[in-house]
Amino acid sequence: MSVTEPTRFQVRVRAPIDEVWHALVDPGALRTWLSEYAEVDLPSRYEFWGRYTPEGDRPRQRLLLADGKVLRFAWILGETETVVEIALTEDGGETSLSFSQTGLPDYAAMLADPGSSLGMMYTFWALSVANLVDHVEGRPLTARCDLTSPLMNEEVRIDAPRGEVYSSIADPAVFTRWFGAHIEAETHVGGRWAMGSLENDPEPAKIVDLVPDSKMSLAYEDGIVASWELEESGGGTKLTFVQSGFSEGKPPYGMWMGWLSGLAELRRFHEVDPWLPIWVDVHLEGTPEGLIALDGK
Repeated sequence: MSVTEPTRFQVRVRAPIDEVWHALVDPGALRTWLSEYAEVDLPSRYEFWGRYTPEGDRPRQRLLLADGKVLRFAWILGETETVVEIALTEDGGETSLSFSQTGLPDYAAMLADPGSSLGMMYTFWALSVANLVDHVEGRPLTARCDLTSPLMNEEVRIDAPRGEVYSSIADPAVFTRWFGAHIEAETHVGGRWAMGSLENDPEPAKIVDLVPDSKMSLAYEDGIVASWELEESGGGTKLTFVQSGFSEGKPPYGMWMGWLSGLAELRRFHEVDPWLPIWVDVHLEGTPEGLIALDGK
């Protein structure tokens, strides 16, 4: 396995720095946005585990630093000790959060072994941080991924008309804006759909169902199907997202967490005015050029 360091990203949080710090170190808050179980006793203990945490049968973290602005802890995954650092800086009345984690595989290695605990870290933290941001901003949270269950079905309500939400999914240019990755697609049944570029993707997904204002489904070469279904709901939209077609003995948890983190941003895209993506900067070693798009324009 190719290992590089560090993976890092930066997000914007519309909340004061002390509220973000409290959410990072309060065990009750951690149980809300991060993990099933959490125990914190600063400056000596910072642990979380449970069904939402990779290798969560027991705590595997060791606190290194917690000073009110920087949280650093070691986290052993498999036989690899990674180090997670979350640093906060004040930005007016808001907060800039910088994240890094050492010891992770590069992007290509992650794609080759997405079911490994190390390979899941990218999307685990994408979902977790999206929920952290919504938690401190007082918004509904996205469902966490139950790593003990093969069920991958989530419903969210979005305060926007169904046609607008459908366009966000079916139009690759709009999809690119909120999802944070460059999307190219041939928007018809049988058309190709790629995260990145169609030219460089040897196995793009195919659009297997497309009903205007109601549904879009993608099928991948390995048989996995991702489906969005939309219904009107009290002036807004109920979106049901389902991932299916995989072996229940090896659920694609990493992919599922990535899609869930996308749902969190899709809801913000329609409900937060003015909208900007929470993601300011992302660095994943070995990411294909053009995959990450963070300008929010």
